[in-house]
Parts: sequence; structure tokens; C-alpha cells
Amino acid sequence: MKLAFAIVLVVHGLIHALGVVKAFGQAPLAQLTLPISRPLGLLWLAALVATLSTAVALYAWPRGWWIVGAVALVASQAAIVSSWADAKYGTAANALLLLAVAWGFLSLGPLSLRAEYEREVARALARSTPQALVSEQDLAPLPSTVQRYLRHTGVVGRPRVQSIRVRFSGRIRRGPSEPWMPLRAEQYSFSDQPTRLFFMQARMSGLPVEALHAYVDQQASMRVEIVSLVRIVNARGPQFTAAETVTLFNDMCVMAPATLIDPNIRWEPVDQHGAVGADATHVRATFTAAGHTIAATLVFDEQARLVDFFSDDRPALAADGVTFVHQRWSTPLSAYRLFGPHRLASHGEAVNHAAQGAYAYGEFTMESIEYNVRASN
Repeated sequence: MKLAFAIVLVVHGLIHALGVVKAFGQAPLAQLTLPISRPLGLLWLAALVATLSTAVALYAWPRGWWIVGAVALVASQAAIVSSWADAKYGTAANALLLLAVAWGFLSLGPLSLRAEYEREVARALARSTPQALVSEQDLAPLPSTVQRYLRHTGVVGRPRVQSIRVRFSGRIRRGPSEPWMPLRAEQYSFSDQPTRLFFMQARMSGLPVEALHAYVDQQASMRVEIVSLVRIVNARGPQFTAAETVTLFNDMCVMAPATLIDPNIRWEPVDQHGAVGADATHVRATFTAAGHTIAATLVFDEQARLVDFFSDDRPALAADGVTFVHQRWSTPLSAYRLFGPHRLASHGEAVNHAAQGAYAYGEFTMESIEYNVRASN
């Protein structure tokens, strides 16, 4: 799609060269019947340069190409109006450029979900400070299975985690009978002040979809927009913040195991039926953040790898995007591999245990992860 649009821009831009040639008498052009003065020839030249620059900016400046495109749109349409009888059909190409520039502003401009995501990330990164190393003494208060998990993931002797940046690929759907949507996502999380910023891009029926999950200043929200214009989900409030506290804790367990030495977590080994102290492969945890205390059970295999996580404190968002349905939520994990010195699960699912049966609504593959990200990055 981007390449096709760039080709259209190049062709549209080169057509403006005819106005330059006509104005400066470089060649007779029978198809342009109206005279073009030299000052107007400079306008045609500006439109040529700006339109070609827009095509280049699509790749060289993907966040701001629409600004260049807006300049090209104004210059091109002004040139066309000055020679309307000869050039009016060029307005069709500018109509396409107008739609693209409008979408660029909505999806990339200062009012977009992406811009809000980047502002919040920058604000949180400004708090970055050097971190002490995780020691065996830090692990001592934890259940033995959790200690083994942290050693297996490679956190001992590494810096404590203040922030992470993660990139995902995968797919998501709105319900068990809904089609899957491919997605790409980026997430920043911060442990000094519980913060989670998750920005996702997907496609629904061929249309671009963007979502921003923000857990900031002890309040959580989720907004989902189609074509950066139509908002189809706008969830927030105390109940949603409590639910997202489960997600925050899940991220700590899966992607930032070093944060599990947090004193705000209470641990209790249980068996698979919930009986205390009978089976070291299951550990129940309660976690407090933003004034909310949630409970979850972590399931480990014989190698002390975290293979599942479930909680009854994260209700599912109903189809209306506002109300909640109380049901179990779990995240089966697999495909452990090395990310630098850390061995983590690279694949996970998000599963709603609905009354009519459990179903995965999200599948995520972790492509990369960075710890203690600095603002200069």
C-alpha cells in the first residue's frame, strides 16, 4: 500500500514538471493551451519538489510525512487552479492526497493515540535512574519455586528492573466467533511508579485499528479506534483499573521476573485445587497497586518455568466496550528462549474462561525486550 501510494505521488509530482517547462519555454507543449508566467512556473516547481519530497518522506520521515504532504497539497492545488482548464484533472490525485494527509494527521499528529503514547513514554523515561543488582538475598523471602523461576530466567546478578520496552507480533479477536486480526504492538512498563503503556496496531476488515492501553497515575484506560477516527472502545474507571492491575502483575511475572521481589506481593504455595502448601508447582500471589489488591495463581513446570497464570479478578470487557463480565482470565505460556541474558517465554495467549467455554482472544509472540531503557534511546 505504501509503495503504491509513493508511486502515485511520484507520477503526480512529475506531471507538475510540465508547468515548469511551459513557464520557462523549455519546450512547446500543445496540451497546455493557457500561458504560464515565470512566477507561476515557480509555483509549479514548488509543487513538483513538495510532491516528490512527500514520496521520500513516507520512508525517510514516517512519523511526519503528512506535514510535507500538506505543503505539497496546497502548492499542487494552487498550481492546478492557476491553469484550471488544462490541469483540473490533477485535482483527483490531490483528493487522494488530501485523504492520506488527513489520515496521517489523525493517526500520527499531536491528537493521535500514538502521540499520547509517546508523550507518556517520554514522561516516564525521564524518571530513569541506575539500578542495584538482584542478589540471592533478594530472593530469600520468596517461595522456593519462585526463587527457582527467577534463577532460571537469569535475573540474579543483573540490575533490578525499572523499565522495559517490548515489541510483539500476533493476532487478536473480539470474541470466539469473530475473525482474527493480525497485530503488531509495542509496550513500555515502569515499576518505580506502576505504569503500563501498550500501543497496538491491527487490521479489521482491511481497515487500520489502533489501541492504547494506559495505566498511568494510578488510573487505567483503553481506547480503540478504527482509521484513527471512529472510537469503538473507551474503557476507564475504578473497575477497569482493578482489572488492568491484573494485567500489570501478569507482565511483571512474564516479562520482568526481577520485579517479583516487590514487597507489595504476598506469596503462598498451593496445590492445583487451592489447598495451601501441598504442591510447589502452584503459587498464589496477591499484588497491590493503585489502591487495588488482586489475586492470581502462577503455575510452574518441573523446570520451574512459568507455564500459566490465571486470575478471577480480571473481568472481560463486554462487546459494548463499556460493561464487564466476571470470568477467569489466564495466559498460557510457551516457547522459552534467550533474550540477551534472560530466558523468557516468547509466546503467550490471553484466554477468557466464558460461561459457554474458554477461548483465546489474543496470541502474542515477543519479538524483542529491553530493560532499564534510557530516555536517550
